[in-house]
Amino acid sequence: MSSKKITGVYFTGNIDAPEPRIDIREIMDFTSNIPGVSIVLNGDLQHRGNPEKIQSAIKQYNLDRLILAGSGAGFMKPLFATAFRMAGKAHEDIVVADFEEYLDGVPDPTEWVKGIIYCAVLDVPFMDAAVPEEVPVQSDTLVIGAGIAGIQASLEIANARQKVYLVEKTGTIGGHMAMFDKTFPTLDCAACILTPKMVEVGQHSNIDLLTYCEVKKVEGEPGNYKVTILKKARRVDLSACIGCGICSEKCPAKVPSEFDAGTTLRKAIYIPFPQAVPNKYLIDAEHCRYVQEDGKCGVCVKVCPVSCINLDAVDEELEIQVGNIVVATGFQAFDAGRIAQFGYGKYPNVLTSLEFERLVNAAGPTGGNLRYRTKDKKGNWVFVDEGGEPSSIAIIHCVGSRDRNYNKYCSRVCCMYSLKMAHLVKEKNPKADVYEYYIDMRAFGKGYEEFYERIKEEGVNIIRGKTALVEKNGNKLRLRSEDMLNERILEQDVDMVILSVGLEARNDAGDVGKMLGISVDEYGWFREANAIDDSVGTFTGGITIAGTCQGPKDIPDSVAQGSAAAAKVLESILKGSMKKSIKDLSLSQIQSEANKISQL
Repeated sequence: MSSKKITGVYFTGNIDAPEPRIDIREIMDFTSNIPGVSIVLNGDLQHRGNPEKIQSAIKQYNLDRLILAGSGAGFMKPLFATAFRMAGKAHEDIVVADFEEYLDGVPDPTEWVKGIIYCAVLDVPFMDAAVPEEVPVQSDTLVIGAGIAGIQASLEIANARQKVYLVEKTGTIGGHMAMFDKTFPTLDCAACILTPKMVEVGQHSNIDLLTYCEVKKVEGEPGNYKVTILKKARRVDLSACIGCGICSEKCPAKVPSEFDAGTTLRKAIYIPFPQAVPNKYLIDAEHCRYVQEDGKCGVCVKVCPVSCINLDAVDEELEIQVGNIVVATGFQAFDAGRIAQFGYGKYPNVLTSLEFERLVNAAGPTGGNLRYRTKDKKGNWVFVDEGGEPSSIAIIHCVGSRDRNYNKYCSRVCCMYSLKMAHLVKEKNPKADVYEYYIDMRAFGKGYEEFYERIKEEGVNIIRGKTALVEKNGNKLRLRSEDMLNERILEQDVDMVILSVGLEARNDAGDVGKMLGISVDEYGWFREANAIDDSVGTFTGGITIAGTCQGPKDIPDSVAQGSAAAAKVLESILKGSMKKSIKDLSLSQIQSEANKISQL
């Protein structure tokens, strides 16, 4: 190294309580042998925020340049920059080597941390040195998950005249967005935006749509993956079914509808919702009496006018070859029953936000009318249009989010969709009393703050404070909450409570990640290559992520990520090659590239 600056490396973690995935002592020994490193330190210099103590160490070792190494080391930089200025040094000579986001999904995290520190000493961005070799790429692409992000990615790739296999584990594409009534902040009809895209997917000559299917195995290497797909038996011939509905009318088995979030019942042979793509029936084998009771039913076969039902059909497997895989598997809603004090599952008119979305939807169980949940003749709690109309509704924010007992992160969308729900209540019943209980209002997007101000003008009671309890009080539901701005405790009686549940990573995300060779973070979200400038890339070549499988986000951001993932795929196809997996690079390869780039 030609630099004459005296360089030290300071490990911000405690050597006696090291990161369990790395050998910190081995890394320190390695660091002390990097050319140009004068001193390696590990201790409590940053503790108690004491810049004088750091300044003393800077003078003691006559440091001109300092590498801060550790998980979350960037948080320490302001403190050390203050000390550098106090010592008469240039704070620009403090370099951060933060290795937190690089530790998951690599074969040997210790070796990677060595590479990160080596690059920092040579003043080379790590991702500039961690550049794998290029390999040829197959032109076909697999997209896993057919929500709005997967649909967007599929259409953009297919419109570029490239083959796409779109795999969806349910019987229809559309994802969660298909369940919504309106979108914020414009209050556009969600179906009016989504269903034209769904139809285009279903009719596109370059998209092979595989619904009711699951990816079971991924083999091969970047640019050339062999994928095994399980085609679950629909037991209804898609090419022959005319969608007349006679089979469903006569089917004796009823179960809660997943699409309607359990607010109503569907038959064992069903179309998920009226605008489903494909718009054909399928059989839920877990609830079909013929399948579960050794052939004791079969009514649907007898009444089908085109003989398109085969109740004995079996699952099949399909193998495909693809060069790129886009993962857009979405999210799951937080289970509100985990927070017992809110009474979900105990009181029938405590709803989740998804249940409310279906209740106010014109295609929902009550035709969009606000109604109480009532028991049917068989004891099922459902919504029917004959139920009474609630005149007071409370909406509780941050259920399962921003809570150390459940998920510490903010789910981003809850504030805005809660305001949207308040508007929909007022739209359905202008005389209804609506109360919003929030912690902090996070109206972060374009037009969102204006939407918040609009809702306040519609007569919604917006109360800042956490809700502690929902309990029965006669025919009402009583909320015990706080009103922080007025410094008081509230007890509020309402007819209905809506719980604004947060977004969680899917339960199967870890298994999917292992199959694809990509990692998940502490909450189960797929880990991106770089949160700042590559939020859809991963450390595995040819695998990109898009939408809420990467983390909580709204519809516009999911669409943007779908487009970004498609751009990455098309770039590799146009080039005819892609980079191999970054995670498979060796330390010597990273060092060699860093030496070439470094100007020190």
